[in-house]
Amino acid sequence: MAAAVCSQAASRMLQAEAAPQTTTNLGREIFYTRIVVAISLITSTVALLALGHIALDRLWSSQWMLASVDAFFAVNIAFLMYGSLFYQFTRYGYLMRLKTHRRASREELESIYDRELPHSLSVLVPSYCEELRVVHMTLMSAALMEYPNRNVVLLIDNPPSPADPAAAKELAATRELTRKLDAMFRAQERRYAAALAAFERRADSGEISIAAECASIASLCREIAAWMEKQAETHEVADHYDEIFVNRVLLEPAKAHRERAAEIDQFGQNSAGAAAIARIAREYRRIAALFGAQLSSFERKRFVNLSHASNKAMNLNAYLGLVGRNFRELVGPGGLHLEECPQEHASLKVRNAEYVITLDADSMLLNDYALRLTHIMDQPEAAQFAVVQSPFSAVPGASSVLERIAGAQTDVQWYGTQGSTRYNGSFWVGANALLRRKALEEICEIVYERGFPITRYIHDRTLVEDTESTIDLVVRGWKLHCYPERLSYSATPPDFGALVIQRRRWANGPVLIIPKLLRYALSGAERLRRLPETILRLYTLSSVVGALSMLLVTCARFPDAKRLPMAWLMMSAVPYYILYCRDLRAAGYQWWDLPRVYAMNLLLMPVNLAGLLKSIRQAITGQRSTFARTPKVPGRTAAPPVHIILPIVVMASVVISTLRVVEQGGWAYGAYGLLNCVCLGYAIFIYIGARAGREDVGASLTLWTDAWRERLRGARYEPVPATQADGGPELPESVSAEAAR
Repeated sequence: MAAAVCSQAASRMLQAEAAPQTTTNLGREIFYTRIVVAISLITSTVALLALGHIALDRLWSSQWMLASVDAFFAVNIAFLMYGSLFYQFTRYGYLMRLKTHRRASREELESIYDRELPHSLSVLVPSYCEELRVVHMTLMSAALMEYPNRNVVLLIDNPPSPADPAAAKELAATRELTRKLDAMFRAQERRYAAALAAFERRADSGEISIAAECASIASLCREIAAWMEKQAETHEVADHYDEIFVNRVLLEPAKAHRERAAEIDQFGQNSAGAAAIARIAREYRRIAALFGAQLSSFERKRFVNLSHASNKAMNLNAYLGLVGRNFRELVGPGGLHLEECPQEHASLKVRNAEYVITLDADSMLLNDYALRLTHIMDQPEAAQFAVVQSPFSAVPGASSVLERIAGAQTDVQWYGTQGSTRYNGSFWVGANALLRRKALEEICEIVYERGFPITRYIHDRTLVEDTESTIDLVVRGWKLHCYPERLSYSATPPDFGALVIQRRRWANGPVLIIPKLLRYALSGAERLRRLPETILRLYTLSSVVGALSMLLVTCARFPDAKRLPMAWLMMSAVPYYILYCRDLRAAGYQWWDLPRVYAMNLLLMPVNLAGLLKSIRQAITGQRSTFARTPKVPGRTAAPPVHIILPIVVMASVVISTLRVVEQGGWAYGAYGLLNCVCLGYAIFIYIGARAGREDVGASLTLWTDAWRERLRGARYEPVPATQADGGPELPESVSAEAAR
């Protein structure tokens, strides 16, 4: 029953994504957004003026302390309004882009098969101790993308010589996976390459029958469809991630191939001449290229003279530094080295790549991703595009409420990312993107690690390497472009412990990039032209501060609640939530998911604040934070006790503040406090869970109590790290310790 409901929900979301928005709907949504922006500007201005007037009254009455508290409250309210307007303007930008968006036809996209030398493309998949079935689906989605000159490389970051037998077995299986997939693709490629070669021989000899060739092509298309359908039939569907892989990566293209076969049959009966022969030649080349992707793996940690820094950016950098060159392996000081050499002596020949797609190991691309994004990149007007991307969507059909609501946040945020492109204010979203390697070469720099020179393209100073690299690119005149269709999917953390690690990492670093953004915004003669993108990018980088503002507004008690302009504050907030609700529905969710999203925002306030504090620590001490990968483990990931206890403390604080406000007659502000109590209580019990929270706190307390006992006995206590990524003591049973620190 649950599986059926999950499948129906996924189907509704896919239909919502696939359904083109009519001009009438677009016009209506644009009109609504304009009205909401106007209302928000007016009500926000009036509310802030009223709050300012209260603070000035305190100041004139020489109540300095109360005046400063009032002013601080007003500043936090202003920042939340800033975020509301950011959302509204980017939504408007997305709708205006959608109004003028024209989807390239298959004829335009497939013209690439007529080129002698299409741009070379490498798909890089950084991976660290990933679940094998997830990596399998990611690699299959990348390899099945349509593009004539591509290869797929799995960048394995597992320790290369693990002592643990289970880890060694996992590493061997991961290595074997790429070999098996490549062998499978080579077998298919030989079949269709032979068909292309046979056609070319017939064309050279002049023995061409258009009807016969079209019948042959249609038969090949049906063979490909049958192969994909067999892959779908034999793939075990365990959850919604498998379901979208089967439906959108295998069955959807299989259906398209069968439709193409029928189209080609019809074409063969009604066409003749040179144009028909050119179309046939293109079809053969397209079919021959479908399985042309070469799959391989690379392990940077096997080599002493490559970076071993524990983060995704340096895993990518290590391979990018080798692209287009030839190497041999030598045993040198400290172990195995890579040394550049002539091609004839090389044991490692790294293909050149003019374009690079970076793809997280828990993400999937649809089959036309490369064709559509490279088509944009190839246009003359896109010569300065360094990144073209289709920001990821959440995998639909999640069974747990937490995963579904976290996915809802991602899917609505997608509209803002798209809208920012209208104002040249987008950021590179690192889960997947098409990169122009020439642009990466312009921002690369040489750094030293353990005495070896390392080429760094993607900066790893912060944990949001894609965000900082965006500023590096725009400083040098490059632009970023978001394609306004959903062409990629990425896994959402399935439980609170994994969500904490992901969101804490996202919050750790953006504020450190603000000085670099401001230097760019204030330099040169185009400062005014850069103002819209600066305002948008500034909010994106400082949005984590909104967690602090929300926390203070939620918990703090305004000195004189009866004087608060609650009516104007509500009128400034309600239109925002109306638009948000409409976007939730457009993304395949329901209106009642809105309070659940709000509850999750309240629950994640301490998590975002923790990320902000880590950024401040790095700014003061210069000590970089440890890169913590989002865990993908069987069972449940343990949540750090502090992020279980703090929401309870916040809720208690809100209850006390609300009661005091109501005692003073501030009924409207008290109602707001009551709403926050209900939502936060819901989040604690549904997203964390009473039992899970008790287990995680109890297990951590037991471990640390044992540690202190050992110290009191005079023994040295050395906790066993859970993983190389995040560290922490191991927890019992099915609870992963990835998050316990």
